[in-house]
Amino acid sequence: GSGSFNFDSMSGVSLPPLLKDLVFIFALIGFGTKAGIVPLHIWLPYAHPAAPSNVSALMSGVMIKTAIYMLIRVSFDFLVASVAWWGIALLIIASASALLGVMYALMEHDMKRLLAYHSVENIGIILIGVAVAMIFMSLGHPELAAFGLIAALYHTINHAIFKSLLFMGAGSLIYSTHTKNIEEMGGLIKKMPWTALFFLIGSVSISALPPFNGFVSEWLTFQAQLLSINISDNITKIAILSSGAALALTSALAAACFVKAFGISFLALPRSEHAQHAKEVPGSMLFGMGILSVLCIALGVLPFYFVKILNDIVSPLVGTSVISKLTFDLSIASGAGSISTMWLFLLLFIFIPIILILALAAGGRTGTKTYETWGCGQPATTGRNEYTATAFSKPFRMWFGNIYRPHREIHTTYAGSPYFKERFSFESEIEPIFEKYLYSPVAWIVLALSRVLRVIQTGSIQLYLLYILITLVISLIYVGSGG
Repeated sequence: GSGSFNFDSMSGVSLPPLLKDLVFIFALIGFGTKAGIVPLHIWLPYAHPAAPSNVSALMSGVMIKTAIYMLIRVSFDFLVASVAWWGIALLIIASASALLGVMYALMEHDMKRLLAYHSVENIGIILIGVAVAMIFMSLGHPELAAFGLIAALYHTINHAIFKSLLFMGAGSLIYSTHTKNIEEMGGLIKKMPWTALFFLIGSVSISALPPFNGFVSEWLTFQAQLLSINISDNITKIAILSSGAALALTSALAAACFVKAFGISFLALPRSEHAQHAKEVPGSMLFGMGILSVLCIALGVLPFYFVKILNDIVSPLVGTSVISKLTFDLSIASGAGSISTMWLFLLLFIFIPIILILALAAGGRTGTKTYETWGCGQPATTGRNEYTATAFSKPFRMWFGNIYRPHREIHTTYAGSPYFKERFSFESEIEPIFEKYLYSPVAWIVLALSRVLRVIQTGSIQLYLLYILITLVISLIYVGSGG
């Protein structure tokens, strides 16, 4: 060891291989718990709904990122990322975190729990970049490692911005509707247009769609994974490319989840009295969301300038710079990667108005008429007849049934005839796999041991003084014998 708690003294410290492995494992468990990786993530969905929305934004945007910083510091600065299996193990955990995080987010109707699970997902995406960098570094490819770390750090910054924006947006919704349940919202885009705009920007950013910041960092992560074709170990290459497939599925599911989150919350008709009478939040609440929205666009349109800064941070960790290998356009033929959405943004800026003009012109010629939604023969169409978050999630609940293990109950009351339903209730829940099969058994063991040890805690002061005396006598005997 270095004999000091100073980070500079710990840099590149010489340790036996077994001790290095143990340091990495314990660091992964400790910092992974703080970051919220699977299966150490279960505190996040409980903490975020309980905290005020501004605190949730701080927790997700800043606090859990300190674990990412320390994991990178330990792995690259202290241990020099010298063992390939560290990166492979982290890659598996990170891919599982990203995929399972977004899958559980899809099932949530509590806006803050939904965003909490997306923190698990995005921590997984960040750690995929870190894991790929560790693998490249251990195999002697420092430039590729630098690319992976830049992708991870860029997504760390991006997640801090768009997730803070989304939590602040969730706070605005809760402030106006007095509920966290998106099933009780709806129609808010007309009542809270600025909040809707800012929440939409955050939703598009976290869904990794251009020209917003989430697209750039996830694209860089994909590029880092594709660069695994430069390594000779086929098993490692397959592992990295498989994580790329998991990341692709994660990105698609994230987009689907935020179609649900935005659509059910802001579109269609209000589903509750609170949503019906909701009003836009004060300007002081909109100001912060506006700044974060601008940053989401800036980091998406002008990534090259931010990547230069990250390259200066990463270079000392891997011993080389990669900035000269990056291209400023969207071509991927260079063998390194693309980091700018400038040209794509310009194309969108040109073609979207043209498409809108053509669509409006075509609509005017066809004479389209708008009617109320068909209510299946019911006399009136209200917010209760709309597509719900539960209905939106059902296809995913069916496709991934082996993971969700859903349980549902349906209760129907008829109004005198089997053809007319007076009341219909549907309850659905998914099995909490990690709590049931991992944490509950551990909790049971701890409680059982506590009950056994409880016999020494009688509440008698005299007995506690006897314990102290016995401990003191044993200590004196031990010291006196030269132990």
